[in-house]
Amino acid sequence: MAELSTLARPYAKAAFEYALDKQQLSLWHEQLGTAAAVVADSGMEAVLNNPSLTASQQAGILTEVCGEALDAQMRNFISVLAANKRLPLLPEIHKLFGQYKANQERSVDVEVVSAFDLADEASDRLAQALGRKLERQVTVRTSTDSNLLGGVLIRAGDLVIDGSVRGRLNKLAEALNS
Repeated sequence: MAELSTLARPYAKAAFEYALDKQQLSLWHEQLGTAAAVVADSGMEAVLNNPSLTASQQAGILTEVCGEALDAQMRNFISVLAANKRLPLLPEIHKLFGQYKANQERSVDVEVVSAFDLADEASDRLAQALGRKLERQVTVRTSTDSNLLGGVLIRAGDLVIDGSVRGRLNKLAEALNS
């Protein structure tokens, strides 16, 4: 995966800087998401791996499938990617662009996994506390996992806070075994 990220980074950075300059971060993020979803489709993979198609033909097919969801600037960006044989990197470019966008907007998406459904009030308090700790605007997405037994598991980017009963039991078992 590191190789894909390395190859995609200059394109994501260039797209981000362009979108930031034009004040179109959300629009570009949405359009990159559309193009990335189309590229990830198995049928489109066959088109992108077809050696008989030229780069401009591949770009044309991709933009045709995306239709009106892409503006002229995004179509041009896709043409540049195609000319450099980088269309398969669109999902990674979208991911990196999203990270740059979140850093710019000082926001972070947080996943909270709990053993039981969290009340809206508890979720809001957790979002406020995480927002203060991370110094960012926090968007919380919750889910349940009965295997946790109790407590919560919080993922915010690279940060993982394991406050679950299962996590504590695993730490205790490791301490006892060492």
